[in-house]
Amino acid sequence: MLGAIAGDIIGSVYEKNPVKSVSFPLFQENSRFTDDTVLTVAIADSLLNDRSFEDTVRDYACKYPFAGYGGTFIKWMTRIITGPYNSWGNGSAMRVSPVGFAYEQLPEVMQVAEASAEITHNHPEGIKGAKAVAAAVYLARSGFGKPLIKDHIQRVFGYDLEMTLADIRPSYAFDVSCQGSVPQSILAFLESTNWESAVRNAISLGGDADTMASIAGAIAEAFYGGVPVEIEKEVMSRIPEEFQAIISAFYKEYPWLD
Repeated sequence: MLGAIAGDIIGSVYEKNPVKSVSFPLFQENSRFTDDTVLTVAIADSLLNDRSFEDTVRDYACKYPFAGYGGTFIKWMTRIITGPYNSWGNGSAMRVSPVGFAYEQLPEVMQVAEASAEITHNHPEGIKGAKAVAAAVYLARSGFGKPLIKDHIQRVFGYDLEMTLADIRPSYAFDVSCQGSVPQSILAFLESTNWESAVRNAISLGGDADTMASIAGAIAEAFYGGVPVEIEKEVMSRIPEEFQAIISAFYKEYPWLD
C-alpha cells in the first residue's frame, strides 16, 4: 500500500497542472498526501483491527477533512447521506490496494474488495474498478507475469488494455470515473520497467494524476517488490506519524514479500 501512498503524493501537484510527459520532478515543496492516502490507510486500519469499512473510512475522513474529497463523499462522511450513493467514481479503486496485499486467495480478495467499495461506490462500475485493482495487486504480488495479469483483467473485467499510452495520451483528459481511469492506470503499470516508471506513466496521461499514480503505484509495488528506499524515505517525511504506524503494522501483519 506504500506504493499507492507514494503515487498519491507524487501525483498531487499534477492533478490541476497536468503534464503530458514522463519527465517531471517527483517531489516538489507542495507535494502532499490527499484523500487517496487517507482512505488507503483507513482500509488498512480496518483490515488490521477488524473494524467495519464504513466506520473506519468515515472516521479517517472526518479526522482529515481537507484532503480533497468529492462533494458527494463529503455529504456521506458528514452523514448528510447515510448510505451508499451509487458512485462509479474512482474513489473505490484508489483506496482498495491493502485488500490485494492482505489475502491469500483471489476469491477472498474479490469479496473483500467489493465490500470495501460498496459502502459508498455501489454502482457496478465502482465495484468493478475496486475489484480490478485489488486483483491486479494480488496477481502482481503472487508472481504472475504482466501478460497473465493483462489477460485476467481484460477477460474478467472487460477493460480494454490493447491500447498503448502513446495512443491515448494526446487526447486523454481528466476523468474521475472508474471506467475512464482504472484501465489507463493499469496500462501505466503494464508499460512500466520499474516502480518509478509506472507512476511517471500514469501521471504523463494528464488526467486524475494523484489517483491514477496511486493505482499504478500500488500494482507496481506488488510486482517489483516494493518502493525504492529513497522514495519511501521522502514519503514518510510527508505523512502523519499515525499513518506511518499503520503502514508498519500492516506490513508486519501481512508480510507479502516473505
